[in-house]
Amino acid sequence: MALEASRAAARLGVCAGKLSVTDGPFAEAKELVAGFYLIEAQDMNEAIAIASRIPSAPLGTVEVWPTRQLIVDDVAHDN
Repeated sequence: MALEASRAAARLGVCAGKLSVTDGPFAEAKELVAGFYLIEAQDMNEAIAIASRIPSAPLGTVEVWPTRQLIVDDVAHDN
């Protein structure tokens, strides 16, 4: 699997039980990736709903990225 382009991603936060969603990832230098979850969802709306229930969502920002099948050209290399 590979990540889709950043324009297909969403960024969400949960504050006081209220969900906030913005388009695209906009990570700042002070932020870091603490891990990831690979979930199956019918569409981006379902993925965002699932991601909003991640226990750490109220503590920071969660980025939701669609995935795609990774296609690698089978090219023979001469060594």
